[in-house]
Amino acid sequence: MKGLFRGLILVALSGLGSTLVNAQKNEAPNIIFIMSDDHAYQAISAYGHGLNQTPNIDRIADEGVIFNSATVTNSICAPSRAVMLTGKHSFRNGKVDNHQEFDWNQDNFVKQLQENNYATALLGKIHLDGTPQGFDHYAVLPAQGNYYNPDFIINGDTTQIEGYVTDITTDMVIDWLDDRNTDKPFCVLYHQKAPHREWLPAERHYKKYTKRTFKEPTTLFANNEGRGTAAQTAEMNILSHMNWAGDSKISPEALEAMGIDENSDWGIEAWEKNLGRMNKQQRASWDATYQPIIEDFKSKYPTMSKEQLTKWRYQRYMQDYLACIASVDEGVGRVLDYLDQNNLAENTIVVYTSDQGFYLGENGWFDKRFMYEQSLRTPLLMRYPKEVEAGQKSDALVQNLDFAPTFLDYAGINIPTDIQGKSFRKVLNQEDENFRDAVYYTYYEYPSIHMVKRHYGIRTHRYKLIHFYYDVDQWELYDLSADPDEQTNVYNSPEYAEIKEQLHQQLTDLRKEYGDSDQLQQEHLDRYINTVKETMSGL
Repeated sequence: MKGLFRGLILVALSGLGSTLVNAQKNEAPNIIFIMSDDHAYQAISAYGHGLNQTPNIDRIADEGVIFNSATVTNSICAPSRAVMLTGKHSFRNGKVDNHQEFDWNQDNFVKQLQENNYATALLGKIHLDGTPQGFDHYAVLPAQGNYYNPDFIINGDTTQIEGYVTDITTDMVIDWLDDRNTDKPFCVLYHQKAPHREWLPAERHYKKYTKRTFKEPTTLFANNEGRGTAAQTAEMNILSHMNWAGDSKISPEALEAMGIDENSDWGIEAWEKNLGRMNKQQRASWDATYQPIIEDFKSKYPTMSKEQLTKWRYQRYMQDYLACIASVDEGVGRVLDYLDQNNLAENTIVVYTSDQGFYLGENGWFDKRFMYEQSLRTPLLMRYPKEVEAGQKSDALVQNLDFAPTFLDYAGINIPTDIQGKSFRKVLNQEDENFRDAVYYTYYEYPSIHMVKRHYGIRTHRYKLIHFYYDVDQWELYDLSADPDEQTNVYNSPEYAEIKEQLHQQLTDLRKEYGDSDQLQQEHLDRYINTVKETMSGL
């Protein structure tokens, strides 16, 4: 009898074990979606450009997958975030530029998760006006936010928090994870302000990075002669269009003493706004590091050529920009360590991305907006130990359009039919080799800062076709295999006539598939012009 009884217990325990395994298998994944602002893929060491080291972000790639051809649908801050939330192109979710209002009443993937028993939070930068919807808890920066002693809107109430914004945002994420309802799976949008312009690093990093010299891009002095009017007239040049005080951190007093022309944009307002946030201790430390840089520049400036000035300003740009990223990388490490220490890593999807790419001196530029590679492409790294094999590299043409359906897919939630993106879960499981043949891109914010003309286009694995319109009517075609730096427009080359015809047809088909049209573009243009007029009349 004892043996029979013992056997029955073992059978029962065996069945229970099987049930527990199945329960674990079917357990909804947690999601940590990390988005920085203007983080160029060139500034993540896993991409191999050699500018800087990001060991914690790289860890996501080592333990999961790195995407080499991830892109955005509209390379500008707020519209990119709207696409990420809704899974719909800008012309469908309504947020085509930084000026138009965002309708929070429309559906987003976090609302869907919240309705399906997820604990949800939004912490950091969102840059979408109105009250966030879909979140049990939110603490967001007003508009662009500030690096030092920032204000946060926490569930409707605004408060100033002393410290450095990147560290504060990470603290908030870890605090929320500690306090969350552990009976539910969670989704937290962990969104850093850094490395958005103007670049103010943390003390521990600017003391190191201001002493470093960084590799220049091969196209730093490119003249854009092989491109069209848009590239030649954009106002994104490091020497000509960066401001001196806000961007390069040269004090107004020094600029006046050097006799630098005020028409070159001193950026005094940015200087006063950013450094004015600092307390006495923070400002004293800042001045102790940056004042010697200013004095050294004053002594060299009178004899510097334009080429030397460009090189100097490029180094100043990289020192501050990459120092800001160092804090972001540390924050990622803290969160990954938290997951490990609390036995959460196995069933937690971790994504690292940016709202778009950024120019780090390529073509002599900073900023984004163009459909050219540095701004079209965005970093994307993802791990999910429970399902995704480590060490993968993918060339799939995924977009920020695809985050919403992918997260819903993993959560076991039906993807709404109006979502225009596609789940890339099968790509991660190496089950979809032909995920997408081409991506569609649109940019609307012109005339405006940086003066990048309105355009739309298509990118395949090898080719890119762009149409610039409104005050021009120009087409550009690039062969990314033969010309990865996109220096030569081959649109009128007989050699590419057949390719051009194919791309035009693909573009027409994609616009029809997504529901874009010239008429819709004109409607958005009219709305933009009216918004700008209303803003100007209110000044």
